[in-house]
Amino acid sequence: MFRLSRKTMLALEAVIDIAYNARPEPVQAKEITARQGVPQRYLEQVMQQLVRAGILKGVRGPRGGYRLARERRRISVGDVVRIAMSLDDNEENFDGGSELGRRVVVPLVASLQEEVMKKLDEISIEDICKRARASGIDVGPADGPDTADFII
Repeated sequence: MFRLSRKTMLALEAVIDIAYNARPEPVQAKEITARQGVPQRYLEQVMQQLVRAGILKGVRGPRGGYRLARERRRISVGDVVRIAMSLDDNEENFDGGSELGRRVVVPLVASLQEEVMKKLDEISIEDICKRARASGIDVGPADGPDTADFII
């Protein structure tokens, strides 16, 4: 069963939260932690990595917070997952314990992971926001043009 780590799920949910709750002001980390029920210190590590990777833009100051660094239609779920997975430093990279493992099992799993990532690359943050709206989640402004969520 394909499973994403807690940190990866947190990163993905945070980016979607920012995209979904976009407005003229940046979304503050304390708002995200309140909605997600996670400690702010834990979230900040993930957010800083997303800023460094160019997914989010950090805005400093009393009304600071985070906003998307690109249009939400130009950020894929795969982009966010790859960045968050790079944070999972406790993950052991198992390269097979036997010849069967190294030559058959590990390549099989690698190809499956590659297929999953290709699928995640096909889904944009915009697609996820549309799903959230369609499912009746009543948060954020009404769906408008994509550029309203991206401020230069």
